[in-house]
Amino acid sequence: MKSSRLLTILLLLETRGRMTATELAEELEVSVRTVYRDVEALHTAGVPLYGDAGHRGGYRLLAGHRSRLTGLYAREAEALVLAGLPGAAEELGLGAHFADAQLKLRAALPAPLREHVDRLRARFHIDAPGWYAEDDDTRFLPRVAEAVRAGRVLAVRYRRWKEPTDVDRRLAPYGLVLKAGRWYLVAGPGPRTYRVDRILALTVTDEEADIPAGFDLAAHWRACQEDFHARLHQGEAVVRISPRGAARLTGAAARALAENGVPEPDGWTRATLPVETPDHAHATLLALGTDVEVLAPPALRDRVAATARALADRYG
Repeated sequence: MKSSRLLTILLLLETRGRMTATELAEELEVSVRTVYRDVEALHTAGVPLYGDAGHRGGYRLLAGHRSRLTGLYAREAEALVLAGLPGAAEELGLGAHFADAQLKLRAALPAPLREHVDRLRARFHIDAPGWYAEDDDTRFLPRVAEAVRAGRVLAVRYRRWKEPTDVDRRLAPYGLVLKAGRWYLVAGPGPRTYRVDRILALTVTDEEADIPAGFDLAAHWRACQEDFHARLHQGEAVVRISPRGAARLTGAAARALAENGVPEPDGWTRATLPVETPDHAHATLLALGTDVEVLAPPALRDRVAATARALADRYG
């Protein structure tokens, strides 16, 4: 969009200084002629932008010119990092700072760009959690976030899935991750991952957290996700599945069907699908009803058949 390019030109010149039309065109992946038109639009909007001729020429902003963002406070700057997710800023206790930062950012833009931003805000909304997700208990999230920012050890009482369920832990917070509407704390020792909604009690201590030098939260989370998916599907099931059943497959099963499925004369498809535990495979394949036939392994086929017979007996 043109308004997006105008903002990019403005920010490029603020951060890099003088740039030629050719350099701007290469950066924006547009023609030099388009850059000339965009520069003229910035002139019209009142931006103090000047062009110098000659070998060392190029476009530059009037000396000392900066976008009017100097009034941002630290919390408002933090809220800007979450600008794509206002709900996340609210949960972290930064909702008011987010609103203030948005107002200052809007005021800093030339009128045409301000109108463009207003149109985008009116037409885009992010609602990350799924339709059937229950509301998590995140009452401790702002304090966890404060400990992450300050680098302070947390003393928590945490509820886990195995016995003993309620345990006390001292955690060095490395960072927070929002995944599918749910907040996770990555913390040492380990590091390990903790669901924030399972924290039962919390104290932010004065002890400084020892975070390994060079720790990369995003890289760590990607590695955890890859390991999770590698361990998730360790079994296989050979099935015949109807077109209607195939349309209901998702995730790894849908990908496997597309990659190794063999069409059969009756319109069904034979494929080897990845499965999790025997219990999960049994429940998942039963949910497809008469649109799937389990061929192997024999134990899974027998179990599905036994359940089908029991259902037939129950319903007469």
